[in-house]
Amino acid sequence: MQKIKISAVSYTNTIPFIHGIEQSPKLLDLIDLSLDIPSVCASKLIDNQVDIGLVPVAALLDIPNYRIVSDYCIGSVGKVTSVFIFSKKPIDSIATICLDSQSRTSNNLARVLLQNYWKKEVTIVEEGEAADAYVQIGDRTFGKDKIEPYAYDLGEIWTTFTGLPFTYAVWAANKEIPESFIESFNNALKLGLDNREELLNSIPEREDIDIREYLLSSINYDLDDKKRSAIKLFHQFIGELYPLENQKALT
Repeated sequence: MQKIKISAVSYTNTIPFIHGIEQSPKLLDLIDLSLDIPSVCASKLIDNQVDIGLVPVAALLDIPNYRIVSDYCIGSVGKVTSVFIFSKKPIDSIATICLDSQSRTSNNLARVLLQNYWKKEVTIVEEGEAADAYVQIGDRTFGKDKIEPYAYDLGEIWTTFTGLPFTYAVWAANKEIPESFIESFNNALKLGLDNREELLNSIPEREDIDIREYLLSSINYDLDDKKRSAIKLFHQFIGELYPLENQKALT
């Protein structure tokens, strides 16, 4: 059997998933696993370089006939602690914002919230250019909410706006995957999640974030019906953002 190629995100929030996979030797024999930033996970699945990816949900719009293959995801109910708009001034005073080159979903989430929640028109500037605010995701955000003048947790704002949790990334495939493999894969993910307490004993503590709280509370891993509804609503908002544009232009 040809190995199934999988791209997973290389952030702290995926450590339980990777741990579960690594502790499942029979599954390891069947896969070729790479760790990438979210935008690369998306590109690899879109370009058919991998069979399964932990992809930002905005990227699903670019994958014909995609299939979500797991009941686990990267999600939050309220604060997520690693997806932010950081700003030098209050959000209602910003005029320019720089997006995050590592992100697709969070860039679009920021734009959805700016338009629909804050009712704010802003100019998008290129990465590296001066801006009033910027989107940033992942481990690079740890501790910055205590340093930057203004920090807006986008998971918290989305839940305040919609009453729903948010789903940042899902395990999706671009082709049919054998059901036996999907079952083994999900068992491995569950193994990692079920052993987070034990896993935390091997993760060094950090001064900039409470890793225990982050992996046990801030990140919510179950892809339940409310998170699936959040994906549909988010896709609807994205469609309204780009009514005349090719969806593949999303960044």
